[in-house]
Amino acid sequence: MKLLLLGGTVFLGRHIASLALKKGHDLTLFNRGQSNPDLYPEVETLKGDRDGNLDPLRGRRWDAVIDTSGYIPRAVKTSAQWAADA
Repeated sequence: MKLLLLGGTVFLGRHIASLALKKGHDLTLFNRGQSNPDLYPEVETLKGDRDGNLDPLRGRRWDAVIDTSGYIPRAVKTSAQWAADA
């Protein structure tokens, strides 16, 4: 399964990423690249910010999107609308 993980690789995101890789999923990370940027060198990592820069996601499709770090309602709405339209 092609998975997109929105958010960093700290706390819950790290555990989800590890489990997804262990299960053999095709994982893509989307984050600002501030925490543990080299933790998963074998994984495609797209740098951006859900609060203003979703451009790296445009034109791409995944089977599922996992969001572990939705703090600001308007940013969550923007990324949810993107996922619904993708």
